[in-house]
Amino acid sequence: MRLLFLFFILSISLFASNITHFAYDGAINPASNAFVKKSISYAKKQNSQLIIFELNTPGGLLSSTRDIVSQILNSKIPIVVYVSPKGARAASAGTYILYASHIAAMTQGSNVGAATPVQMSMKDDDKKPSAIKTKAINDASAYIESLAKLRGKNIQWAKKSVTKGASIDSQKALELGVIDFVADDLNTLLKKLDGFEVKIDDKKIKLNTQNSTLQTVEEGFKIKLLSYLSNPNIAYGLMLLAIYGIFFELISPGAIFPGVTGLVSGALALYAFNILPFDYAGLLLIFIGVFLMTMEIFIVSFGVFAIGGVIAFVFGSLILFDEKTLGVDISLSLIVAFVLVSIAIFIYLLKIIIEQKDQKVKTGIDQMKSATAKVVKKQGNTYKVSIHSEIWNAISKEEINEGDEVIVESMEGLTLHIKSKE
Repeated sequence: MRLLFLFFILSISLFASNITHFAYDGAINPASNAFVKKSISYAKKQNSQLIIFELNTPGGLLSSTRDIVSQILNSKIPIVVYVSPKGARAASAGTYILYASHIAAMTQGSNVGAATPVQMSMKDDDKKPSAIKTKAINDASAYIESLAKLRGKNIQWAKKSVTKGASIDSQKALELGVIDFVADDLNTLLKKLDGFEVKIDDKKIKLNTQNSTLQTVEEGFKIKLLSYLSNPNIAYGLMLLAIYGIFFELISPGAIFPGVTGLVSGALALYAFNILPFDYAGLLLIFIGVFLMTMEIFIVSFGVFAIGGVIAFVFGSLILFDEKTLGVDISLSLIVAFVLVSIAIFIYLLKIIIEQKDQKVKTGIDQMKSATAKVVKKQGNTYKVSIHSEIWNAISKEEINEGDEVIVESMEGLTLHIKSKE
């Protein structure tokens, strides 16, 4: 009986296999590309029979999308792209990734589509699209059509999602042959996948998910850091921290902390802008805005420079990144917060400068006149007086005793003219 039990356990362990699972929620960017690469590499090392890519994305960069699609197409391990959780979407770039998958699945309440390509600074009349936009749409249409043919999915709807921006829910996607399964959760999906056949390189693979172990891959520190830097809000914040940090270091040399913060933020911002497409006009407007607000401090324009600077700053921030291209835009509340902080900083600096202009000179001859000194030594007709923690030579027309307090009347060379303090 024991031998039979051991044989049963051994049989299960032999037939059991593992499944690699990873989930990504956010815009498609270099971070998501790196995460897909890491997960596929992990699956190879673990000899996984299947990879489940749980996806929720508003879209993103075309370059990163093509890289992810290429990795899926060249994977020797079947990849399931599962649009989840409920309320998730595979919009724009996500549509191409879903079509590239060996098996496509969605949860109820999710949607897919709106795969029309968008390029930065492209503003055309829909009735008369430019040649560049027409080429981009034709290229994207041919691309998704090739994916649909390869995976045996609905070609007509795929092209419609590109040319018309069509979008459908999970049930409609199942009816039209866009996806293979609708599953409410991972357990339901695994049950439906059991026994399903997948073709890879003219070889059919029958999935056995009944006794499989699910191994989840986490993003890790490097990919999380890359994901943060790929966020337009983070890139925008780092850029402004760099500008203000270096600005404060220049107006108060030796402060160290603002300068170090500015340099580090600047380096990270440069890296972020290197991987994110941005509008150069927007960046230029932001720099012009900061410059004009700075000019208000040194040149009194009765608010003209300040108002112009704020306007340039706001418009530059609004057009710096394109939400349709990146899948995410700079938060309006973040822009407003930085504008208010900028105004507060420059008002504070302006107040300090005005106060300093109204103050009397604290050095030189003007500082010595009418100042109080104390006689520390009498030498005939001359005196040694202490003033501002310094010892000066002094003369007086009247008799003054040691220890008396005196008033400085004038200064001749390095000698003070003093009189008794009444």
